[in-house]
Amino acid sequence: MEPAKKLGFGLMRLPLTDPNNNQSIDIEQTKKMVDVFLERGFTYFDTAWMYCGFQSEKAVKEALTSRHPRDSFTLATKLHAGFVKSKEDRDMIFNTQLEKTGAGYFDYYLIHDIEVPHYETFNKFDCFNWIKEKKDRGLVKKMGFSFHDSAEFLDKVLTEHPEFDFVQLQINYLDWDSERVQSGKCYETAVKHGKKVVVMEPVKGGKLANVPENVEKMFKKINPDASPASWAIRFAASLENVFMVLSGMSNMKQMLDNTDYMTDFKPLTKEEMNTLKLAVKMMENNIEIPCTGCAYCKDGCPAGIPIPDYFSLYNSFKQNENKEEFLKGYEKLSSLHADAKDCIGCGQCESICPQHLDIIENLKKISGIS
Repeated sequence: MEPAKKLGFGLMRLPLTDPNNNQSIDIEQTKKMVDVFLERGFTYFDTAWMYCGFQSEKAVKEALTSRHPRDSFTLATKLHAGFVKSKEDRDMIFNTQLEKTGAGYFDYYLIHDIEVPHYETFNKFDCFNWIKEKKDRGLVKKMGFSFHDSAEFLDKVLTEHPEFDFVQLQINYLDWDSERVQSGKCYETAVKHGKKVVVMEPVKGGKLANVPENVEKMFKKINPDASPASWAIRFAASLENVFMVLSGMSNMKQMLDNTDYMTDFKPLTKEEMNTLKLAVKMMENNIEIPCTGCAYCKDGCPAGIPIPDYFSLYNSFKQNENKEEFLKGYEKLSSLHADAKDCIGCGQCESICPQHLDIIENLKKISGIS
């Protein structure tokens, strides 16, 4: 079945019973959110092998596949290069994903996080022919890949692999003209190759749901009832070749807000687009470290450092320059988890970071303030 609405439920930031443990998924709350999502006519669910400390796919079975008819939803999951060390690993992961989710098949399956070094891994272990074989057998209905690299490299990948049905891109209004992320250029490249687009990080890991006060006031003048997140998600959904916008929803409030304005989706007006352009100019200097909080780095850190939490703390500090508040936050973080100073410089985090951040140097900078 094809999704009838453009909003997808991203299962990477699910509600937790313990905010300090991303494996502690609140299944009962997740069930309620899944039910509301489906009741409101939305059908697309997106998970991955490593989400929520490798527990997200299990939550799919508990909250979705064991409770709702298989033809009432569509499910996407992914294969990440960081976990493929042999050809045997491909099937081990895929078969485990089928077992964990209880899905029987995947409506959408993605080669996850294609960038230059990962592309070499996927080629080395013949993952492109492998996923095509899964599709031919009916275990995958649509095959795609998620992408974090330059538009030039995306053009190369799509030229070499025209067989893919869709591509998943990081698109949001703050990154649209960014030379580092190249949201706009990558979208245009996908359009050139005739590929439909799934959007990830439309709210930039929550950054665009909590915009600076002056930006929020400007939004409220245009539409007093619209949340900041709605501006971001509607921006992505307004793009013609986008067929799905993923939102990682962590509580019922977010679920109700997103499904309210996306039930009868209306593309942004010209006035709203111009407002977003002005918002970008107002926000560009407010984010020191452009971390989206995906936590890929956190799950594999041998020192156990909650890297995204330290980055969020530092970004807040750079916005308000309140050193006393920063030191209190740092002391609390380091008392509950590993200290930023505990970084051993192994580089595991940087090898898996979709944003290509200089994590080691940033941790040194942050710990230096304390």
